[in-house]
Amino acid sequence: MQEDFRLIVDLVTVLAAASFGGLLAAGLRLPVLLGYIFGGIVVGPTGLGLIKELIQVETLAQFGVAFLLFALGVEFSLKQLNKVKAIALGGGTLQVLLTIALTAVLSIFVGWVETPVQGVFLGGILSLSSTAVVLRSLMESNETESPQGQVTLGILIIQDLALGLMLAVLPALDHPESVSIEVIKALSVTALFAGLAIAAGIWLIPPFLRWVAGTESRELFLLSVIVLCLGIALLTESLGLSIEMGAFVAGLMISEVEYADQALTYVEPLRDVFATLFFAAIGMLIDPVFLVQNWELILGLVAIVMLGKFLIVVPLVSIFRYPLRVAIFAGLGLAQIGEFSFVLASEGQKLGLVSRRVYLLILGTTAVTLMVTPFLLKATPTILSLLEKVPFLQAWMNKLDMPQEMMTNAELHDHVVVCGYGRIGQGIVALLQSKGYPVLVIEDAESKVQMLRSRQIPYLYGNCASPFVLEKAEISHARSMLIAISDPISTRLCVQRAIGISPEIDIVVRAEKDADIDTLYQLGAKEVVHPTFEASLELTTHLLLCLGESTQNIQSEIIAVRRSRYVNFRPEIACVLPSVVPLLPNNLVEIDQKAS
Repeated sequence: MQEDFRLIVDLVTVLAAASFGGLLAAGLRLPVLLGYIFGGIVVGPTGLGLIKELIQVETLAQFGVAFLLFALGVEFSLKQLNKVKAIALGGGTLQVLLTIALTAVLSIFVGWVETPVQGVFLGGILSLSSTAVVLRSLMESNETESPQGQVTLGILIIQDLALGLMLAVLPALDHPESVSIEVIKALSVTALFAGLAIAAGIWLIPPFLRWVAGTESRELFLLSVIVLCLGIALLTESLGLSIEMGAFVAGLMISEVEYADQALTYVEPLRDVFATLFFAAIGMLIDPVFLVQNWELILGLVAIVMLGKFLIVVPLVSIFRYPLRVAIFAGLGLAQIGEFSFVLASEGQKLGLVSRRVYLLILGTTAVTLMVTPFLLKATPTILSLLEKVPFLQAWMNKLDMPQEMMTNAELHDHVVVCGYGRIGQGIVALLQSKGYPVLVIEDAESKVQMLRSRQIPYLYGNCASPFVLEKAEISHARSMLIAISDPISTRLCVQRAIGISPEIDIVVRAEKDADIDTLYQLGAKEVVHPTFEASLELTTHLLLCLGESTQNIQSEIIAVRRSRYVNFRPEIACVLPSVVPLLPNNLVEIDQKAS
């Protein structure tokens, strides 16, 4: 068979196996990511051996990681990265250094390695976590913009930067006297590249994309975005940094341009296809026979690695004054070994830093941790709920969630408590203040707090899910409460604890997911608003008005939909849910009374 045609057959085989594996995982209610990895194991060299051009397939799979990191850069943006710069730079750097140091000491003490250099190398491998797996899991659970998602991704970005530094220093490990020189060279190259990227993102990329968009050709725009992504990724590779870092920086450079959303829309299908290929390629590296033969040792290593990284990450995140729930989420999300550790381990084997057996143990341990991670992240809400019941952990979390600052002009009687000062919260606060209602905003993002200070809006700096913060906000004397934050876990905890403090308080809350609607009502919310469903209602209202329907009939229909908890938009609900009286403006209440 011709080589070119053989590669096509291999690609089709891998994608087909990944598809069937994903369908099987979805049918079993498992993360589809595991199905992709399982498909790769089945058709890989250690499975049925259907793949002949393994190196070419793995090379193409790198596109998946590049597009994943590019999309992350576009969605993350420099403004969002700036929010977590302290924990990303400080916490991420400390996490990598501590993991390397502790691993080196432990491995020498136990006798896993023969020299300190090998211990440092092993620590470098264990310090990296999986950006691709964690990012995919966060996207599936809609957690990328939550505080815990942002913290986790911020640390992962620093780890990716560290990978480029490790690859640059790796050849000098056999010559300790030249390590410092190599580190200085790598840092200098990184700084130079960062400066050029910032300059290009300000002066070159925006006019270039505007020129391409002016052609009004979708094909040219897509090609230009792909060339930018992969071109910058190849540039970083040639500079001794990682392809992944270049793709992420390319996304950041585009994120501040008005065409960022359109670029992301075009790239997403390519990202999903190549990312699937990448996860299947990880499966092809796994040797199930070796895993079975050494399962006791590998499970022991998995436990040590995951517990060790968890115990390193949780205190670090807590030191930067993040709540315990965020620290635990980050600890669970970063507890695995990253897929780029394969690259580092492979290079180390070539240089003689690890034996073949140690290399296979690293691959096996990494594979198992990658497969466990989606389950851990999916189970995080349940784990947090269980930990909430442990007295000393609850006290620790409450201590970390103590309100840090409060504006002195806050009127804490018959006031409206608004949790979250994002785009939705800002609009609602402006409307309430224009009507003369006293408002208190609870916010834990410093950038938003600065806006509140400059606008002289009463605020409380803290986590709205904390009982201490809620008590400080005097919600027992508040008229009502609005929760408009993007973190589903914090939203549920906030409703539950607010009702515990003030059972009669009127709570209006935004739901991120369909499944959250019923849960939030059961916890005690008086009205749960789903942004997507509300947009459908507004579009329908305008359409029916244009068709000649009366305002009264339209409003009655909308009220009925809201009372049914959007049952018309949720086909998975088989029966009509009990009606819930929504919190409505006065004019809608009058219309409802007339209709009844």
